[in-house]
Amino acid sequence: MKAVILAGGKGTRLKPYTTVIPKPLVPVGEKAILEILITRLKNQGVDEIYICLNHFAEIIMAFFGDGKRFGLKIHYSLENEPLGTVAPIKLIDSLPEHFLVMNGDLLTDLNFGDLYNYHLQGSSLLTVSTYTRTTKIDFGVIDFDSKALLATGFREKPEYIFEVSMGVYVMNRKVLDFVPDGTHFGFDNLMLTMLEKKQPVRIFPYKGYWLDIGRPEDYEKANEDYDQLNPSL
Repeated sequence: MKAVILAGGKGTRLKPYTTVIPKPLVPVGEKAILEILITRLKNQGVDEIYICLNHFAEIIMAFFGDGKRFGLKIHYSLENEPLGTVAPIKLIDSLPEHFLVMNGDLLTDLNFGDLYNYHLQGSSLLTVSTYTRTTKIDFGVIDFDSKALLATGFREKPEYIFEVSMGVYVMNRKVLDFVPDGTHFGFDNLMLTMLEKKQPVRIFPYKGYWLDIGRPEDYEKANEDYDQLNPSL
């Protein structure tokens, strides 16, 4: 298996932690979050990784080097300007027919080999791993008729359940045919484009552990959970 890791963002939501350190190098437990991810990829059969970089690129490249100490090969793809979460992949030469893609700021015990094989068993160009998240509104929510300005319903601190993208995918190289050259193009643009063109997107629901450390509260939770999760990571 080959994997592409998207690590070019500025980590704006995670300030002040990311003021002087790139988000992929923010520590969880005793290791950088991206170091944990790369080690898991190696242990599950990935032998070659491409890391897409922009912000703090030199620091990340100096930390991970050519990947020898992790037991795999690491290549780097540098963006001259931020291109989003999909367009940078198109800059990489010699991608295999199928490859893993993931954000560089997530903590999960997902088995990447299971996801990869699930994708190969289907016929879609894109497989997206998803996770069930519950969002609570800490207010009383009022529904009303906007013309008459009369209340039509009330819910006290309601909870909404969503199936969200984990930021982990398997792509067929042909997906990149839908990506324009040299312009910002994110995962949201790709999903909308594929749906518009009636291209099937396969879903891989996951019930284990997953956390995107993009927000300070999620980063703090990741550190709280790490000791318990460490054996599975």
